[in-house]
Amino acid sequence: MRTYVLLMLVAAAVTYLATPAARWVAVRTNAISAVRARDVHVQPTPRLGGLAILLGIVVAVLLASQLPFLDDVFEDRQAWGIVGGAAIVCLLGWLDDVWDLDWMTKLAGQVLAAGFMALQQVQLTSLPTPDGLYITSARLSLVATVLVVVVAMNAVNFVDGLDGLAAGMIAIGGTAFFLYTYGLTQQASPDDYSSLASLMVAVLVGACLGFLPHNFFPSHIFMGDSGSMVLGLVFAGAAISVTGKIDPTVTDAALSGAQRAPLFIPLLLPLAVLVLPLLDMGMAVVRRLAAGKSPMAPDRMHLHHRMLALGHSHRRAVLILYVWTAVFAFGAASLVRWRWQAVLGWLVVAVVAALLLTLGPLRTRGRFLDDDVATGSLPAIAGTVAAGVPSGDGAARTADARPAGPLEPVSGPTRTSPTHEGRAP
Repeated sequence: MRTYVLLMLVAAAVTYLATPAARWVAVRTNAISAVRARDVHVQPTPRLGGLAILLGIVVAVLLASQLPFLDDVFEDRQAWGIVGGAAIVCLLGWLDDVWDLDWMTKLAGQVLAAGFMALQQVQLTSLPTPDGLYITSARLSLVATVLVVVVAMNAVNFVDGLDGLAAGMIAIGGTAFFLYTYGLTQQASPDDYSSLASLMVAVLVGACLGFLPHNFFPSHIFMGDSGSMVLGLVFAGAAISVTGKIDPTVTDAALSGAQRAPLFIPLLLPLAVLVLPLLDMGMAVVRRLAAGKSPMAPDRMHLHHRMLALGHSHRRAVLILYVWTAVFAFGAASLVRWRWQAVLGWLVVAVVAALLLTLGPLRTRGRFLDDDVATGSLPAIAGTVAAGVPSGDGAARTADARPAGPLEPVSGPTRTSPTHEGRAP
């Protein structure tokens, strides 16, 4: 455990220290999020945080490759396959952030990165079911791997819409996934706790934590597509590497379906971690196709847009989505250690609490999470009215309270319509 914590801290430190340099590169290469009619931010903001995230992951993995504890992890090419795929999508995201690539080009680049990872032996070869569903066809395994990785990348990209949202969600879900993979490794090999999945998730969580201080509202830099796609690819790679680690053939055939619940965890937990991004992406695709539009056409109907429309401030909306991520991710992970009846009971309580936070009176009360207080533009006094907007109106205040940064401020009227942080659809 200490080795993984060390690597997590290294990834966090490198990402944190490299983010200002990534911001400098973004300014010099014109990778800037301009303010559009549907944007929350009211000034152009650099969006190459993915460079710092990638650097943190690469440095931590390089250090891991020199540690005797993790020698077995680097016996094959899988770790370098995930890092190489992350580098490809980071470059793709950089190009998109600068030149605004069309969706076909981006999809081709995503398939290339996923294919590269699959060629380095990171492939989905089995599904963890009680009967053990194995993928015997090499071609089908390749297609399944590419599909899973591309879906994960786009899911994270879709949800990357508010300051700190994607990084925080992956950090929370990744922590739950790390605890699961580490516990699984302890059970599978009591004499050797090294695991590719645990390594990649640990450095991924570290990179997210290192980036968050720069990215949480009010953000100084966005991760952009170069960051959101890296997060999705690395998480998918870790999930694929652990999928199928439980051998269903050694399980007592007398166990009931409920008692066999842990067999599904390698499949269920990644879905639980990404449930909000996947739900958001699925709803967006259906919504746009039903309206006769391209599934990649931008709109203002994402989950985070709806949170702002409910009256939540920018910060409060992000923290509530963090809560939902924790509920699903840790709820799924807890099935490994506790009976499903107990987990279900606590999950119901957690869902009710999350619903109260989402729909209850706190969405228009509580100044300590209001955006104008967070930016220092107004004191934390209940009932304060900012620029003629009642204190409960978080969406409008999000735009009005955003302070000017070192980049040139935006002229013209303030825009208050929410959007994606990093230009995701």
